[in-house]
Amino acid sequence: MSNTAVCHNRTGKGRFKKWKRWIPLYLMMLPGLAYLFINNYIPMAGLIAAFKNVNFADGIWNSEWADPLLKNFEYLFVTKDAWIITRNTILYNLAFIVINTAAGIFIAILICDIASRKLKRLYQSSILLPFLMSYVIVSYIVFAILSNENGLLNKSLLPALGMEPVQWYASAQYWPFILILVNFWKGMGYNCLIYIASINGIDPSLYEAAKLDGAGRWQQIRNVTLPGIKSSVITLTMLNIGRIFYSDFSLFYQVPQNSGLIYSTTNTLDTYVYRALLNSGNIPMAAAAGFYQSLIGFAVVLAANLIVRKISREDALF
Repeated sequence: MSNTAVCHNRTGKGRFKKWKRWIPLYLMMLPGLAYLFINNYIPMAGLIAAFKNVNFADGIWNSEWADPLLKNFEYLFVTKDAWIITRNTILYNLAFIVINTAAGIFIAILICDIASRKLKRLYQSSILLPFLMSYVIVSYIVFAILSNENGLLNKSLLPALGMEPVQWYASAQYWPFILILVNFWKGMGYNCLIYIASINGIDPSLYEAAKLDGAGRWQQIRNVTLPGIKSSVITLTMLNIGRIFYSDFSLFYQVPQNSGLIYSTTNTLDTYVYRALLNSGNIPMAAAAGFYQSLIGFAVVLAANLIVRKISREDALF
């Protein structure tokens, strides 16, 4: 056997051993990939409904094309509520990103500074518990606090302070603060745990060196902790930016109890499309809204990633 054949045989065996080592990981990935493919990618073919006059007797593919082609998108822009729902969707998401990121980092740093391991586990479990709750439960908790007749605020706290009861579900001006607070309480646990993991991954010798240089706690946070978790912050922020034209349907529909008197501050793209679908049963309109949200989200992620690449290339997603 020639030397070339021997080398080729050894190379082939080396490649096989290399792939063999990763086979268990690929097998572990298969269920997740299958789930993504079935639930996220196959349904994308249904986006064609956004450009058709769907007749279910003929099926989506055999239905006639809309005339004009973008007819199903018109209702998102021509309605008198177009500005309100767009404004609410964007401003709420911006508030969620800023507040949840800043508060999540702050709480993560506080928890990491706790010396007792048992207390750390207790606090980590406590902040994660609301994240695991269904929004149905959350909406009932909010209702128990804000109920006009038997709520904790109207029945106990406000009278104790000498204040008149408030009709919370009929007063739109309070709901931006309520929704931001509920979103923070429920969602901060997830981001916080990621930041805790990032902080725990920072080399302890960096803190020791900072202490030797006379750095105080705030200086350690500013010069060691924050740079160490920068990649995690950027990644989570960009993922949230990608959904800036989406809203958490349960938060904006179930928590306000679908009260029509507060639509001016609780109506978003998702709740608007849902109500329009209930009234008209127009599936192509809903498909058009989803397609529009996806395109805008994709464009915003590309723009945000471009900005990150210019500032810090190694922290960009791609």
